[in-house]
Amino acid sequence: MIDSPLLITSAILFFCGLVTLLTKKNIVFLLIGLELMLNAANLNFVYFSKFDSNPSQGQFYAILIILVAAAEIGLGLAIALKVRENFGTVNPDELKS
Repeated sequence: MIDSPLLITSAILFFCGLVTLLTKKNIVFLLIGLELMLNAANLNFVYFSKFDSNPSQGQFYAILIILVAAAEIGLGLAIALKVRENFGTVNPDELKS
């Protein structure tokens, strides 16, 4: 049994991100789903760091993931804008070369 509301919140966030990744067909929504999953991982890192001998290590990994996610979202949105400019849509099923 999960005894922490933080872990339950993390599981709900991860599930919402996974459902978004599997059901949405828009590139922007795919990036949002990926971001939700990364934030769920961040919650887990911060929660489990309190059980470690060096609690700042989990917080360091969470900050590292936030930095990588910010770069990924910036790059992903730039790619989505270029795809929209060249193909007229951001729906991955409608993209043809």
